[in-house]
Amino acid sequence: MRILLVEDEVALAEMVREGLTGEGFAVDVMHNGPDGLWAATEHPYDVVVLDIMLPGMSGYEVSRQLRAREVWTPILMLTAKDGDYDQADALDLGADDYLTKPFSFVVLVARLRALARRGAPARPTVLSAGDLSVDPARRRVTRGDDEISVTSREFALLEFLMRHRGDVVSKTAIIENVWDMNFDGDHNIVEVYVRYLRRKIDLPYGRAAIETVRGSGYRLAADGG
Repeated sequence: MRILLVEDEVALAEMVREGLTGEGFAVDVMHNGPDGLWAATEHPYDVVVLDIMLPGMSGYEVSRQLRAREVWTPILMLTAKDGDYDQADALDLGADDYLTKPFSFVVLVARLRALARRGAPARPTVLSAGDLSVDPARRRVTRGDDEISVTSREFALLEFLMRHRGDVVSKTAIIENVWDMNFDGDHNIVEVYVRYLRRKIDLPYGRAAIETVRGSGYRLAADGG
């Protein structure tokens, strides 16, 4: 199994490299973002272990650029930063897993093997349906060349529909994923927000991306309407 380790702390990088080599991994090491990006783009790896705080280019940006270049190698973020937002940012920008320093070497090896088994299926970080696009990392919605301003709740609803484009999703599924499972308000709130979205992404363009499926729920057309 071939691993790329991008870590600017030389002593830590060498310790991890030696440990992984002892476990039978082949390990290449880079100490800054640009070199890591180049290596991950030019050479095939089973997993990229990527620190977030890197000189020259952050791990966030390396991950984003790899996915933008359609390099789908599994990425494990390895960092001293801890917190829900840091983890969410890493995952939104294309990372597959996250491990906070100090970490257990046994856990690192287990996660690397799990990621390698999972493989690297192509999956775009920008969701598209025809000329309608949703970028979860940048929280941007575009229709063609136009950027569309939406609220946080509208964005969450549209992202959920885009991730299930072509499929019918029920109001209950929308409530549980866009609001939460404990929401006890009126489920007709979904209709309200669907109407808000249609006014922004469909009506100005003469399109009908969000379809009402009577008695079942809603479907976002795979071709963008």
